[in-house]
Amino acid sequence: MTTASATSTAAPAKKRGSGLFQGLQKVGRSLQLPIAVLPAAGILLRLGQQDVQDKLHLPDKVTAVFATAGGAIFDNLPMLFCLGVAIGFAKKSDGSTALAALVGFLVYSNVLKAFPLTEQHIEGGKIVEATYNNPGVLGGILMGLLSAVLWQRYHRKKLVDWLGFFNGRRLVPIIMAFVGTAMGVFFGLVWEPIGEGISNLGEWITGLGALGAGLFGLINRALIPVGMHQFVNTVSWFQIGDFKNAAGDMVHGDLNRFFAGDPTAGQFMSGFFPIMMFGLPAAALAIAHCARPERRKVVTGMMVSLALTSFVTGVTEPIEFAFMFIAPLLYAIHAVLTAASMAITWALGVHAGFTFSAGFIDYALNWNLATKPWLIIPIGLVFAAIYYTVFRFAIIKFNLPTPGREPEEETEALTKA
Repeated sequence: MTTASATSTAAPAKKRGSGLFQGLQKVGRSLQLPIAVLPAAGILLRLGQQDVQDKLHLPDKVTAVFATAGGAIFDNLPMLFCLGVAIGFAKKSDGSTALAALVGFLVYSNVLKAFPLTEQHIEGGKIVEATYNNPGVLGGILMGLLSAVLWQRYHRKKLVDWLGFFNGRRLVPIIMAFVGTAMGVFFGLVWEPIGEGISNLGEWITGLGALGAGLFGLINRALIPVGMHQFVNTVSWFQIGDFKNAAGDMVHGDLNRFFAGDPTAGQFMSGFFPIMMFGLPAAALAIAHCARPERRKVVTGMMVSLALTSFVTGVTEPIEFAFMFIAPLLYAIHAVLTAASMAITWALGVHAGFTFSAGFIDYALNWNLATKPWLIIPIGLVFAAIYYTVFRFAIIKFNLPTPGREPEEETEALTKA
C-alpha cells in the first residue's frame, strides 16, 4: 500500500531532451532583448544617409552625428548580444550579470587580436590594417550564455574569510575574465575553418536564389510555435554573407549588409513585407468574417486592431497565435505562403530590409535603400487576396474553431469569466 502510494505520488519523469528543448527556447527568448535595440540603430543610421541629408537640408555635422550614432550600435552588435543574452537567460539577473558578461566579452574580443589572420602591411602606398578572426554575434551569444550560467552558479559563492571581499557577485566578473581569455584563445585557433564553413553555407543558400529565400521563410515560420525562430534569424541576418562597406570594414549578415549598402542583400527579409503588411491582415479579416453573427462585432474589433499592428509595425505574433494552436492547418498554410512570398519577391528582384520587422514603418523608412520596393505593394495585394480566400474557405470547409467560432460552452464560460 505504501509502495503504491509512493509510486502514485511520485513526480512524473521528464521526457528525454525536454530540458534541452526548454533551454533552447529560453535562449531564443533572450535574443529578443538585443534585437529590440535595432530600430533605434536603423533610424539613426537612416538619418545619416546622403539622400536624407539632401531632402532635409541637414548640415554635414548633423548627418555625421546620426551616421556614427547608428553605426555605434551596428558595429557593436556582438557585445550587445552578449549583454542581452546574459541578462535574459540568467534567473533573477541584475547589474552584476551584465558586468560579468561585459568583462568576459572585452577580454575575449581583445584576445582574438593575438591571432591575426593577416598582419598590417602597406599596399599601394596605403596602410592596410591587420585582419582577425571575427565570430560576430555567435561569439557574443556564446559569451553571454557562459556569463549567465556561471553567474547563476557562483553569484552566491562564499570564499574563505581572507578573500571575503570577493564573495558572490564580485567573484563572477573575475571568473569571466579567465573564461574570456580561454574563449578568445579557442576561437582564435579554430574559428577560421568554422567561419569559412558558415560563409560557404551562406554562399550555397544565396546561390539557391529564390529557392533559398523560400526555404528560409518556411523554416522561420515553422519554428515560431516552439519559439526557436530567433536562432535561424540571428544566423541569417547577422552572420551569413560578407560585404566590405565604404570604410573598408567587413560586415556580416543579410541585415547588416543591407544597411551597409550591399545591393545583393535582402534575401532573408524582402519577402516578409507582403505577408506582414497585406497577407496576415487579410487573414485576420477572414477570421472576423467567419465568426458567428453574435460574436462577429467583438472579433472584428480585435482582428482589425491586430491587422493594423501587423501592417504598421510588422508584429505578427498576435494574429498568428490567434489560430496557430487551435487551427494548425491554417498555420501550415501560412508557413507555405510565407515561403512562396519569400521566393517570388526575391525572384522578381526586390531587395528590401528592416531593423525591427517588415511593417510599413520600416518599409517607408528604408524605401531609398531598397531595390524595386514598389513591387511589394502589388505582390502584397495578390497575397492578401490569396490569404483571405484560402483562410475563409478552410475555416468554413473544415469548421475550424477560430476566434468567434468556439463551441457554445466555451463562449459561455468566457462570458461568465
